[in-house]
Amino acid sequence: MRKDWDVIVVGGGPGGLFFAMKAAEKGLKVLVLDKKQEIGSPVRCAEGLGIDTVNMLVENGLPDSEKWKGWLVHGAYLYAPNGDNVYVPGDGYVVERTMMEKEMAKAATRKGATVLARHDVYDVIKEGNKVVGVRARFLGEEREFYAPLVIAADGFESLIARKAGLQTLQAAYHTDSGFEYVMTGLNIDADAIHLFFGTDVAPRGYVWIFPKDKDTANVGIGIDARLDRTAKYYLDKWIEAHKEEYGFEDASIIEVRGGGIPVGGFLKKMTMDGLMVIGDAAHQVHPLHGGGMALAMEAAGLAAEVAAKAFERNDFSDRTLDEYNKRWWEIRGHELENALKMRYAFERLSDDDFNYFAEILSDEDILAISRGDVDRIKAIALKALKERPSLALKFREFIGDAAKRLLG
Repeated sequence: MRKDWDVIVVGGGPGGLFFAMKAAEKGLKVLVLDKKQEIGSPVRCAEGLGIDTVNMLVENGLPDSEKWKGWLVHGAYLYAPNGDNVYVPGDGYVVERTMMEKEMAKAATRKGATVLARHDVYDVIKEGNKVVGVRARFLGEEREFYAPLVIAADGFESLIARKAGLQTLQAAYHTDSGFEYVMTGLNIDADAIHLFFGTDVAPRGYVWIFPKDKDTANVGIGIDARLDRTAKYYLDKWIEAHKEEYGFEDASIIEVRGGGIPVGGFLKKMTMDGLMVIGDAAHQVHPLHGGGMALAMEAAGLAAEVAAKAFERNDFSDRTLDEYNKRWWEIRGHELENALKMRYAFERLSDDDFNYFAEILSDEDILAISRGDVDRIKAIALKALKERPSLALKFREFIGDAAKRLLG
């Protein structure tokens, strides 16, 4: 293997591969190392992507093909515990993530990057405080790779960032546990995704049905990882309760998935000399719905721009790479912090509260909440307080003094 890599990317998920695509496009010699024996597998998510993100990938070199784009949906139903629902229109895809990541690897390679599977990176190489390379194992063989810049895109457990010296450990409070079946033979409305809420359904989370075709779907759950009961327990219980409604009784399970999901604890510092951290490794996941693919790719695009500037200056110091931190927090970070405050409020809601909000929220309200629109959230909360003063404490991060007046 050649020794003159400009950038080494650890992790061949959406963030790492999109960085490779954009950095190679800028003329950098990029090496992607992924520990899995197959790029894109196993999958650990519900596979939902907005249509804008899918179109962006096509614009960046992926084929305009349903083989990876998957199943087109036109909206989402959000269900309260009592069965009432709110419909939110909006086109998106339930992608075939394994195929998507393979196509991303092909696109990165065509732009000049190199992608190597089955390379388990277990350590960084440092000169003083600067990261200059990584150590990996390939089928029992020890390998070393060197570059002036390393990108840690190795998931929320991110061994590489921690080995380099960044504090990236995720608090249990900000971690959800996910479990999912891919099921076929279902009786579903495949034109939309379906999300089910309730303290007994999915504590601090939700159950989802993401259609993959007319009778096949990802059926999963995300819950607070600190609970005594497992995510599988809650999902199985919900499936049993709805077996006739959705045809679970006669359905087949063709895949089983699971894993941890970061839903907070965003890193203020994602760089050091010779290193940038992106995607789940930097906890760049939406705290309300747990989606991270689009955010990882957005961060990767920013990181690639900063990396190109670093090469122009031949300066890979933290001082130069810090532009990535600043731009991320300006463009997306503060919005995610507001969404995290909304998650705190949702954690305090009772089933009766969920039922109430299903009555009063519009689709535009829900979209504003997902964006972390503070002004809209305050307006919603204050409106609700007129009928339910008990909500003051639950929304205290947003309404502040108003809550104090109502309570005192």
